Amino acid sequence: MAIRRITMADLAFGEPLRWDIFSTPSAARPLLKKGQVLAPGELDDWLAAGLYAEASAPVSVLQSLNQINRRLERTLMDLRDQGSADRELRATADDLIATVERGADIALAAIFLNQIAGAYAVRHCTEAAIVACLIARAMDKSPAEVLVVTAAALSMNVGMVRQADLFQNKDGALSHEERALVRRHPSASVDMLRWAGVNDEAWLDLVLMHHENDDGSGYPAGKLGDEISQNAKLIGLADRYCAFVSARNYRRSLLPPVALERLGAGNEMPYDRIVLGHFATQIGAYPPGTLVRLENAELGVVSRRGLDGAGVGVHVLRAADGKTPGEAQERVTSEPGCAIAEALHEDHAKLRFPMKQIWGELASL
Repeated sequence: MAIRRITMADLAFGEPLRWDIFSTPSAARPLLKKGQVLAPGELDDWLAAGLYAEASAPVSVLQSLNQINRRLERTLMDLRDQGSADRELRATADDLIATVERGADIALAAIFLNQIAGAYAVRHCTEAAIVACLIARAMDKSPAEVLVVTAAALSMNVGMVRQADLFQNKDGALSHEERALVRRHPSASVDMLRWAGVNDEAWLDLVLMHHENDDGSGYPAGKLGDEISQNAKLIGLADRYCAFVSARNYRRSLLPPVALERLGAGNEMPYDRIVLGHFATQIGAYPPGTLVRLENAELGVVSRRGLDGAGVGVHVLRAADGKTPGEAQERVTSEPGCAIAEALHEDHAKLRFPMKQIWGELASL
């Protein structure tokens, strides 16, 4: 039996284990048996020392993201009752980074295909953390810095996480009290994180400043330019971008090229051009998960990014004649006739498919 070391991302508290877990690779008897249900914190000390399971049953990228989101929801919702949130949030951030490293295209696609389950308020933090982690790594930030950026993105909205879904479901404008809560939430989030045991000032500063703008129009303190760290600007961009591509009761989600253009135009606020440049190269106008029509009239979903000058990959789901292809067909947008003509909303494209069909076992549920 092949054995692999597992991390927190492999575990789902409150759900039956899918394999036996061993304390060492050579242990004769399992520490926990398949089917047992874990309680939060039950394996913290064991994980630090090392835990192992069968290598034949790895958790997919999509499963890992959903497990991370469930853990994050429990942590954020119960933050006032915790004294060790620092350790739990760092472990969650570490697992998210490892998941993005395993399959960045799948992690991005999960955002645009709405495949991360859970309440919007928490899911938004997970999605913004995916984007922030991806950009931070592309900017060659140190592993310690990437971890802090990811942890800050995961926890940036804890000060209003219980109210955010109410805002999301409103049809009209926010009340004066609700707007005040929104403007106060960075400070409230820092206070809650301190109370729960987070004392890393770099982390707390990112949470505090992720809504500050270079021109002083942001909140809570109206900071200017270099008073705002690059990492805070990075998280702020990830936050806004993910908000743009998420639907609201009062509007549809913005299509990815429109969302990127909205950031790049700088009409609403002056964004950091260096960070924004990495959004353009690492995510692009047509990130994985974008439904598209090609110039040759085929419909499909973007399957991989066009990094290093390569064309974007597109998995064809409907041929030009309107029929479903008999076998998998992949296009590269640099090929003749295969350039992307337009991005499509789901109700316009009318394409239904499991992510596993496009990305294989790493995208299975």
